Parts: sequence; structure tokens; C-alpha cells
Amino acid sequence: MSHAIIASIYEAKLIAWSKARAEPIKVVFENVQYDPADGETYLRAFTIPGDTASNTLGGDHRLFTGVFQVSIIAPAGTGKAKTNPISAELTDLFPLYARDTKGAVTVVTMSPVDQGPGITGDSTYTVPVSFLYRADTN
Repeated sequence: MSHAIIASIYEAKLIAWSKARAEPIKVVFENVQYDPADGETYLRAFTIPGDTASNTLGGDHRLFTGVFQVSIIAPAGTGKAKTNPISAELTDLFPLYARDTKGAVTVVTMSPVDQGPGITGDSTYTVPVSFLYRADTN
């Protein structure tokens, strides 16, 4: 269940950041249908859980690892002018080794935010931005 809690931590942080921007940006989460307006740039966020492990012989420990990815989706033909500034903001939002807590779960950003290669589609240009996370619980 902690992967769901971790997702809710990062999703809440992303929503709060989005609403606080001078120009708020729509955030869409996995398995949610969204039809953007013409020319709209928006974000699609995913939690990609890794394996759950236990590092104690007693089995009282759980290690949750995974990847949090935010895809920046801009209109095709706009170059990187819309995606690069958002990528930089996301890098600042999720600093390396940041700790975020909800209830008994504290999740740590375990890698720097990394921007992947842009993917050009018929009508969109998508830039994936992601980082690794880790949470230990007892």
C-alpha cells in the first residue's frame, strides 16, 4: 500500500506547485482521460513502482523503490521553448535527497531529476522528466 501513499505524496506536491505558478498548468494522472485545448501545454504524471523488498530477517522492514515520471506535453512545432523551463522548475521542485512525509511514510528522492529525450508525435512534443525514489517502513 505504500506505493499508493508515495504516489499521493508526489502528486500532491506537483498539484500544489502547478497551482502556485504564475501560469498554472494542468496535471493529469495515470488512467485519467484528458482532452487538451488547442495549443495547450500540460503534464501527465506516473508512479512506476519497483519491487518491494525486506532487509531484515524478521520481515518487519519494507523497502519501496520506484520512479516518478512527469511527461511535459506541448504542441508539436513549438520546439523546447515551452518544455525546458518547466523541466527546470521540476528539477527545483524535486531536489536530490529531499524527504517528503505522509503519515508513517517518508519517501526520499534518490536521483537527480533527469530529462529524457523529446518524443515528437503528430500533434504533440513530449519530454519525460523522472527521478528514482525510496521509502523504508517498519
